[in-house]
Amino acid sequence: MIYAGIDAGSRAIKIVFIDTENMQVIAKGLTDQGVAQDKLTSQLYQNVLNENSINRRDVAAVVATGYGRGAVSIADTTITEITCHAAGVCRLVPEAKTIIDIGGQDSKLLRLDGGGKVRDFAMNDRCAAGTGRFLEVVAQRLGVELDSLGKLAAESRSPAAISSMCVVFAETEITGLLADGKAMEDIVAGVQAAIANRIVSMAGRNINSPVIFTGGVAMVSGMESALESALGKSITVSPDPQMTGALGAAILASKRFSKVKT
Repeated sequence: MIYAGIDAGSRAIKIVFIDTENMQVIAKGLTDQGVAQDKLTSQLYQNVLNENSINRRDVAAVVATGYGRGAVSIADTTITEITCHAAGVCRLVPEAKTIIDIGGQDSKLLRLDGGGKVRDFAMNDRCAAGTGRFLEVVAQRLGVELDSLGKLAAESRSPAAISSMCVVFAETEITGLLADGKAMEDIVAGVQAAIANRIVSMAGRNINSPVIFTGGVAMVSGMESALESALGKSITVSPDPQMTGALGAAILASKRFSKVKT
């Protein structure tokens, strides 16, 4: 049987299809989020079906998760991103004990019990500090591409101290640093450190290993080492980190709806 998971995030929509015969991903896709979210989701869904020669009637059920899950009309039901991220990560890294997920406009830290269930979590969804949006603002202000930030940070020899925990104030602070002649690479390294420290302050001291890093920000080079430095622990970037929520949604669809059909 084929099941689909849709992660309607704040910055991107992700879709994963799995075949329960071998519990393997057989198709996936991604598109930028937009105003017409339901239309964008439906188009992406159909495009992925077409590109992978999957008949729509062969998809047994669809579960939506993420920021905009309530607007996904093709979903049979919705499940929170907390539960879906845990399911996706534990499928890929069964021994995971802590998940750090940093997306476009929120960041989360999940603590798991021995069976991969969520024991508790902390979430930042009220401020762009500590999220991918912070990095986007920095890239725009510095006039560089987002995917070049990691390379810049790696060249830093004296990371800037970014004290503002609000993106608006931090942007003003960055303007001042540039005016003072601070190098771009030191500013980027300072911003990455500030994001990592925000996660640490949100999480507290109780962080058990293995720690798995997911979300779009996990693909930005330099963030993994910034988190490791702030946490004092080794971090593992999840395979295909931007798709773990959609993968978890597909897995949970197979568990929930296979029982219904049986």
